[in-house]
Amino acid sequence: MYQNPSFDLTGGLAKAEKSGNVSIIIVDFKNDSSPPAFIPDGRLRKRHLPPGFGNGTSSKNNSLPHTSGPNEKQLNRSLAPGFRKESSSRNDSFGNGASSKYNSLPDAGRPDEKQDNGTSAPEFLKESDSRNDSSQSTRMPDDKLLDGLLAPGFDERSCLSRYRSSLFRKTSPHKPSSYLLSKLRRYEDLHKRCGPHTEPYNKAFKRLKSSHGSSGGCNYLVWIPVNGLGNRMISLASTFLYALLTDRVLLVELGNDMSDLFCEPFPNSSWMLPKNFPGEVEFRSPDKRHARGYGNQLKNGIINESMESLPSYTFLNLDHSHYDLDRLSFYCNQNPTLLRKVPWLFLISDQYFAPSFFLTPTFKKEVQRMFPEKETVFHHLARYLFHPSNEAWGLIIRFYQAYLAKADERIGLQIRVFNTKTTTVQTVLDELLKCTQKEKLLPQVDPQSPVATPSKNQRSKAILVTSLYTEFFENISNTYWAKPTVTGEVIGVYQPSHEEIQHFGDNMHDMKAWAEMYLLSLSEVLVTSAWSTFGYVAQGLGGLKPWVLYKIEQGNTRNPSCVRDLSMEPCFHFPPTYDCRTKTKMNAGSLFPYVKYCEDLNWGVKLVGDHQELQL
Repeated sequence: MYQNPSFDLTGGLAKAEKSGNVSIIIVDFKNDSSPPAFIPDGRLRKRHLPPGFGNGTSSKNNSLPHTSGPNEKQLNRSLAPGFRKESSSRNDSFGNGASSKYNSLPDAGRPDEKQDNGTSAPEFLKESDSRNDSSQSTRMPDDKLLDGLLAPGFDERSCLSRYRSSLFRKTSPHKPSSYLLSKLRRYEDLHKRCGPHTEPYNKAFKRLKSSHGSSGGCNYLVWIPVNGLGNRMISLASTFLYALLTDRVLLVELGNDMSDLFCEPFPNSSWMLPKNFPGEVEFRSPDKRHARGYGNQLKNGIINESMESLPSYTFLNLDHSHYDLDRLSFYCNQNPTLLRKVPWLFLISDQYFAPSFFLTPTFKKEVQRMFPEKETVFHHLARYLFHPSNEAWGLIIRFYQAYLAKADERIGLQIRVFNTKTTTVQTVLDELLKCTQKEKLLPQVDPQSPVATPSKNQRSKAILVTSLYTEFFENISNTYWAKPTVTGEVIGVYQPSHEEIQHFGDNMHDMKAWAEMYLLSLSEVLVTSAWSTFGYVAQGLGGLKPWVLYKIEQGNTRNPSCVRDLSMEPCFHFPPTYDCRTKTKMNAGSLFPYVKYCEDLNWGVKLVGDHQELQL
């Protein structure tokens, strides 16, 4: 899921040589004989590396570039310091960074963004351009608070992305409800009053160590990460929604691999689980988590209605595993009053379980009031919670400025190959091209003409490819280099990096994966891979309904090869299948008009638009 390049781009034209597992880039300014970066006849601007994606060794203590936001001067033929080669994580975003054959970088310019309040638009978004006027104007919203979704008053320089992200994407047509905004403001007050190192927190912390007792007025929900970054982000958003519904204070155990990815989302407080948390609460061992799990404690009478003093904490194991006692108790909402009385809940999940609240009588009316547009749950929560750190924001804006900003249209292709033993890259590439040709997502080339017809109103399109492999990028870019488009459009094809193999748990890889998810979310057109939580994050952030490329099973393809998604919501891969009221099997995707089975996973469910009058 997390990939990064294995070399530095120092400028000029580069070629890659292999030394063991490392790609070595040889830069030759004087004797370079590579083709130019821009081929007029082919109408192709072809780039492969973002400024600031480099090589080296990985460490939590690596020097990261100090990013001052879009106002930072960036020489696009220079290496941004501190970006290292690492082992990569599971989902496909960054990789070994083989160089493009045509690697002369454009001068991205220096956006003129005022530093006093961080609200004025970058210069490249202000320029008048006959090709871009209509699209650029839609990417310059006046409301940096996202229609009240964000709270004012943060130190803007400590998190440049929080109030500047609106400068880089179109204004969302989906407005948060007034009830959701009131819930967020109430929660922020609660978090400030009960967050880490406050008096209520210190009291609850002491009671936690004593194993029994009340919380002293504040209850806590601790999120434990598991699986890849995409899984973590969709489960964290779901966990925050649960905190909103139950008036619990959300604390997150991010670990070293996620600690520098996001800004603090809540004003005047931290969401980080303090480092001095007692070792008695063992949440890394599945066996110990299951033993202290809520379902197991109910089953064995450790928690029951007659107890005067409940245990100080319990676990909710909601991850996809063979242990289902907690999931059954949680989704059936057994003893909701009893669970509310437990001061500390430790929740572990790799699922987008937010749709379950629309299926539960206890929470259904509340979530419907918060989200009358039901397919906007992740869209609003993700834009509220996930603000790239200054380091991650530097990666995002440098790449965006260099390659994507001036295009009239941005097309994102997120391509994952799940099992190379049963599915070849070429097979996936063939299916991708079938999809994009059938749906007319990529411009057609003219095989009969070597040169495009000149046009006064020539348009440009930027194609962003994210994948573990280079074959997709190479094929698409070579196609547009070899022949002009039928319409004479200028096509740029860009892939930040590639890794070829997948690894877990590295901070720099997670940061680069996060940067690519965000860049994909800035597209106007998006193609994602079925089952991929990486793509879910991108489509939810961007408010996009992507075309979903079907997963190839045992070499078997489908016709058509892709389908337009039902909504921008992530898919809940493993929803409850047991009706607790009737004690029979249920079909979660057919209970309500706003919960449907996913296009990419026929047993998963997702929230979709419901234009019928609410039945409250």
